[in-house]
Amino acid sequence: MVLSRNRPPRAGRAQRRRQRRAALALVLVAPAVAELTLGSISVRMLWLVVLYVPIYGAGVLLIREAVRRTGGGAGALLLMGLAYGLVEEGLALQSLTSPHLYGAAGWGPRPWGVNAPYAELNLPYHAVFSVLLPVTLVELMFRDLGRRPYLRRGGLVGTAAAALLGVGLLRVSVPPSQDSGYLLSGRAVLVVLGLAATAVVAAVAAALVRFPRRAGRRRAGVAGPVPGLFRLGAVCAVAAFAFLALLFPFAGAHHPAFLPRAWAPLPMAAAAVVAAAAAWAVRRWSAADGWTARHRLAAVTGALVAHTAFGLVSHTRDPLDTAGLAVIGAVMVLLLHRLDDRLATGPAAPIPDYR
Repeated sequence: MVLSRNRPPRAGRAQRRRQRRAALALVLVAPAVAELTLGSISVRMLWLVVLYVPIYGAGVLLIREAVRRTGGGAGALLLMGLAYGLVEEGLALQSLTSPHLYGAAGWGPRPWGVNAPYAELNLPYHAVFSVLLPVTLVELMFRDLGRRPYLRRGGLVGTAAAALLGVGLLRVSVPPSQDSGYLLSGRAVLVVLGLAATAVVAAVAAALVRFPRRAGRRRAGVAGPVPGLFRLGAVCAVAAFAFLALLFPFAGAHHPAFLPRAWAPLPMAAAAVVAAAAAWAVRRWSAADGWTARHRLAAVTGALVAHTAFGLVSHTRDPLDTAGLAVIGAVMVLLLHRLDDRLATGPAAPIPDYR
């Protein structure tokens, strides 16, 4: 194995402007994907998106900078997304262990006081929808920048400060108003921090350690053919919708998949199988020679469309919310289609593999 580091070249003035625009785009795209397009915010209270910009926007931008500066790929982004989820859900909201917030304690088993179905739903959700997909979208929007860092040293410091501010804002705004009687114990705080630190260390290791055989396998084409764009998007859509529907109680249900609380481990196991199968398939396809930027966008589009479709059946509470989310979904699809048109008329060469 070989150690490698992605050292950014010196950028000209025009490129630095592009980098600043890309950074701003990621700050806006991250909360839009994670919260707005799911419908978790009522259209009557869209101003609440501003509350999420520091923790989502600055947090995801900081993650992207750390991963790309160490040469990391999708695996490192997912691990950092897991750490992000632990900080947001475990420390800022305390929802992973709260016996009251969101009613998550009643979804299913609570080993060691952890709301297990809620944790299985939200930790992968943050890794994929809060981190991986927004980063992927912005890098497709600014393909000329590749995987170069967007920020200089001062920008990194400011972004880190904004992310910490975002954690604090979430901590003092949501739990006091919705779960005022619960406070995480000091021992539990240390456990969550330890798990988050472990995920960060694993991400750094995944970014820095390269296995040369992987590139050879890609060139040999042993990964098989790449599916068509529509089929790829459909597979990702079905997987995303199934994962969310298996774990999140909706349509009046109080437990996952409309089953009794004692049976919650069944949909939990099914959701884990769906996630593992989807990850295996996408990883295999993306290792093939024919995998292009349009394939990557098709995978992202399928997941996002399913994510919004699930929001329509699970998060909207009245016709106004339903209509509002439908409009947001339509705008999202239109923007994704325009991005696909840009990619179709751009360079047709397959995108490189930076894992």
